[in-house]
Amino acid sequence: MTSDWRLEGEWIKNCNCAFGCPCDFNALPTHGSCKGLVGMRITKGHFGSIKLDGLVFAATVEFPGALHEGNGQMQPIIDERATAEQREALFNIFSGKNSAEGTLFQILSLIVTKIHDPLFVPFEFSFDKNGRIARLVAKGVLETDVEPIKNPVTGTPHRIRVVMPEGFEHRVAEVASANIHSTGAIKFETKGSHSSLANVVQTPDGVAA
Repeated sequence: MTSDWRLEGEWIKNCNCAFGCPCDFNALPTHGSCKGLVGMRITKGHFGSIKLDGLVFAATVEFPGALHEGNGQMQPIIDERATAEQREALFNIFSGKNSAEGTLFQILSLIVTKIHDPLFVPFEFSFDKNGRIARLVAKGVLETDVEPIKNPVTGTPHRIRVVMPEGFEHRVAEVASANIHSTGAIKFETKGSHSSLANVVQTPDGVAA
């Protein structure tokens, strides 16, 4: 196990659930199953001596039921600018083998049973957490836009946060509305579904901020 790694950056989690994602409350997915994505722009990161600053990655996922029930699928999507060493470093982090029990990547390693071949593509990434606006494009395979939830009567932006003092993904996230178009190995589309935007620091021991 390599205990010297860190990912600090801007985090997007979008899925097919309602605005208030039931996973955050240990409840079942809105529609019984889960299809979604995570994405991150690493503002500062490393794995051992390998720097990861500025890289973007995403992963699409599909679960037949609640996430804790497992049997999930995942497809990693990596910034094509990553060198061979950086790609290997990211895969070492994603594997969960370099993370403590109960942390994000270690949990993913338990609940995902099928990993599709990774893709290496150009990315577009924009992120305004406080404005609840974001956009992630992995060219040719994934596109998602995030905007504020709108008041159904007045149309004005509605703001809500999820705070999880012991969360393994993040501590505080702005909740928003997502549109998703995924055409890789895990295909799905949503309009007006859940989005969480957060600034995160992931380490071998879990969320540091």
